[in-house]
Amino acid sequence: MTLKLYYHPLSSFCWKALIALYETGTPFEPVFVDLGDAKSRADFLAVWPIGKFPVLQDEARDHLVPESSIIIEYLAQHYPGSSKLLPHDQDAARQVRMRDRFFDLHIHTPTQKIVGDRIRPADRKDPQGVDDARALIRTALSIVEEGVGSGWAMGDNYTMADISASPALFYADKLKALEDFPKTQGYLERLKTRPSFARTLKEAEPYFQFFPKE
Repeated sequence: MTLKLYYHPLSSFCWKALIALYETGTPFEPVFVDLGDAKSRADFLAVWPIGKFPVLQDEARDHLVPESSIIIEYLAQHYPGSSKLLPHDQDAARQVRMRDRFFDLHIHTPTQKIVGDRIRPADRKDPQGVDDARALIRTALSIVEEGVGSGWAMGDNYTMADISASPALFYADKLKALEDFPKTQGYLERLKTRPSFARTLKEAEPYFQFFPKE
């Protein structure tokens, strides 16, 4: 197999890479990484010493591609399939990239902050950081709510922006952050019906039991 994806099915950033692979119809070998298992962790660190997934390994082109957004761009360039995840027009492509970063930085990352705080020991919790993260998410969702229509993030075309929105909004919804944003909630429901995301969610189902509750 030319492509290997190092990932974990519950990892929200890994979802971005999986959705892109399923969208493009690109064959790949999934390599499950369990950071809690000494051998699995060591094997992964030998590939990518930073130790964060997803990481795409393209053996045919001798490229190692870390980071979810970069993986999507790499697939769009070298394994586009039938899905144009990035427009050819440079202005439109820049808008897609901006939305990708928006969902990652202002919804996805602060959501991880809140979820990560749930598994911290009681004496190491960060209530101020959690409050700040919730405030940032709410501000970002207000912007999404104002701009979202009845289609995708860029209108009629499904792009990398929608891939980024999928895990960001899914896990923000787990925190009940979408309750005051009905149009954004509707957008999430449309994203969940996309076959590539529906497949990713189905594969993650056995691991949802490990999602930390409050």
